[in-house]
Amino acid sequence: MAQENSARPAAGTARVAEADEQHAILVLTGDLRGAPALRELERLLLSEPLLRARSWVLDVRDLDHLGLACAYAVLRAVTSAPRKIGLTVRGAHRTVHRTLREAGIDEIAGYEP
Repeated sequence: MAQENSARPAAGTARVAEADEQHAILVLTGDLRGAPALRELERLLLSEPLLRARSWVLDVRDLDHLGLACAYAVLRAVTSAPRKIGLTVRGAHRTVHRTLREAGIDEIAGYEP
């Protein structure tokens, strides 16, 4: 009998890898879908290190899944910040890029491989 592949993506994490007055790197990994992931991401997006930075790199190289609500949270954080924030998305694979595009992030962000 063949064994079923029941591997599930790892629970998602969001963290600020580095931040200063000029830039911040926000790293998203695993599976960021659902209410718990959204709450944690929204809390992080309102943190002082991110709000101080003039530009953000959203590093999603190790992100397996991104919920649309989480993508909208990033969009809201960037567009409602007290000052203009430049956004660069780094390493988005096809499904993550599709979710970001559906949320409208393509209108405000540049992409890096």
